Amino acid sequence: MGLDTIRAALPAYAGDIALNLDSTIRAATLTPVQAWGTALACAVAARNPVVLREIAAEALGHLGPDGVEAAKGAAAVMAMTNTYYRARHLIGDERYASIPARLRMRIVARPGVDKGDFKLWCLAVSAINGCGICLESHEKTLRDNGFTPEQVNEALRISAVVHAAAVTLDAEAALA
Repeated sequence: MGLDTIRAALPAYAGDIALNLDSTIRAATLTPVQAWGTALACAVAARNPVVLREIAAEALGHLGPDGVEAAKGAAAVMAMTNTYYRARHLIGDERYASIPARLRMRIVARPGVDKGDFKLWCLAVSAINGCGICLESHEKTLRDNGFTPEQVNEALRISAVVHAAAVTLDAEAALA
């Protein structure tokens, strides 16, 4: 169950992804809450049922129910804001910068977990969703609140590996 199930489901050509699951999530220099919250938020964003189900099962023991809900909430709010801010940026017209987003984001103020951890999860999801504006904003907030570049990098590594596992399993399911 958990990461072992994901690793076993990955084909031989994705052996590097299988190896990196442990070295990024289980052996991360982040706290277990930070690492597993990052992994779960990224699994939600990556949208593969196997990856999500297995990471959620293992993450519960590290996060508890409140942490699981917060990680899912980070992915949900980033699905909305990453789409909005990435699109606004890609339009390239500075007039949009002065128009308020008027999108509710109450969970950011009261995530139910440490706000720094929540922001770390948001940064990792923003990497999957490809929103440069959100990446810059969350990275600055994290650094201003004492997170090191190494901690930010660890979250990005988890994001990359979880996303790669999801993409690989999606491809294998489509080709089956």
